[in-house]
Amino acid sequence: MSNFNNGQLEIVYEMDEAVLADSERFALAADEKAALLSRKQMDFTGWVGYADAFPEGELADILATADEISSRCKYFIVIGIGGSYLGAKAALSFMDGDGSRPEVLFAGFNLSGAYHADLIDRIKDDDVCLLIISKSGGTLEPSVAFQALKNLLIQKYGRAEALSRIYAITDRDSGKLRKEATENGYKTFVLPSDIGGRFSVLTPVGLLPLAVAGIDIRTMLDGAKAANTEEMISIAKKLACVRTALEEQKCVQAICSFEPSTEDFTAWLLQLFGESEGKDGRGVLPVGVSVSRDLHSLGQFLQDGKQMFYEMVLFAKEPARDITIEGEDAGDYAGRSYSEFNRAVLEGMAKAHRSVGVPIIRAYFPDNSAHSFGQLVYFFELCCALTGLLMGVNPFDQPGVEAYKRGMLDYLLK
Repeated sequence: MSNFNNGQLEIVYEMDEAVLADSERFALAADEKAALLSRKQMDFTGWVGYADAFPEGELADILATADEISSRCKYFIVIGIGGSYLGAKAALSFMDGDGSRPEVLFAGFNLSGAYHADLIDRIKDDDVCLLIISKSGGTLEPSVAFQALKNLLIQKYGRAEALSRIYAITDRDSGKLRKEATENGYKTFVLPSDIGGRFSVLTPVGLLPLAVAGIDIRTMLDGAKAANTEEMISIAKKLACVRTALEEQKCVQAICSFEPSTEDFTAWLLQLFGESEGKDGRGVLPVGVSVSRDLHSLGQFLQDGKQMFYEMVLFAKEPARDITIEGEDAGDYAGRSYSEFNRAVLEGMAKAHRSVGVPIIRAYFPDNSAHSFGQLVYFFELCCALTGLLMGVNPFDQPGVEAYKRGMLDYLLK
């Protein structure tokens, strides 16, 4: 059990010793794959150690641009899908921004006319800036949203002023969005060509929206650096080995969040694990479970249903805020805090699920700080990449996603 005494992520295993022993057969391969990643000899491994060498000039430019945006608008709309928005959304839920800064909202991650009509109604009478994030500029969901919101800005401000309120993160040299940004003079940042979307949280893709919201992105990068140490890489390698061994027995990974502040981080993990590992008939299906809410709906299945899953628990060592129950009618609850109740649910759930053989991995993170978020992001990126490599798949492509896009375009061209 964790003693909660240090300021870094801790991983605790509760499962049959046979599973842990079996996972050791992957240890040598994990060392080899970690060395391969560190050399960046595979495509799309630019994220490895990216925070450690983040250019100071680019960071200063991001911060200055964020201040400029903050001075110009009440709402900052981030347009993107998948990795282009999930990481920033996860971070904004995970920690508090500066309430005096613009509110960051998201568009282009679905094709709901109702969602985007409601968004436009909400923002149309206030000052707005847009950020469009796309490597190519051709993905349907953000492209449609960008057109609708750009048109709103043109009607509101006139074309010249509207275009000055548009920012873009895209490929350095090529693609539809790069061409448009050059023609219209958008302020741009580069999504490095060797970093895929789901590994891009610690690039301008995540950093610019978070800086606009007042998040301390320097400290977030420091957290990522703290996860890129020999000790943390060793912990990530062990977790990758255990997850690879479990993948041979289970087909679902239930990621259990105990705070609403980590539910969007769980959504980011679903893409990271699902898109990286789910290919060539391998991988486990990652699903999100909100505790204790879902113990009153999914709990019956988790306890007595088909045991095809293992659980990964996300739990904060120190809650962001807390309430102690008081009052003359408090009875047995008097003097006890919500965090104590939350911990009791964790221990009760773990005891019950272990009694029927469910393997459990506890991931204790220090707190809801920018440093902890950066540490979590880089640690799980590394763990996921290593797990995919140990399973024998390429964790950096997504051919299944391209298949749905082709089908969608075929339908629209009928």
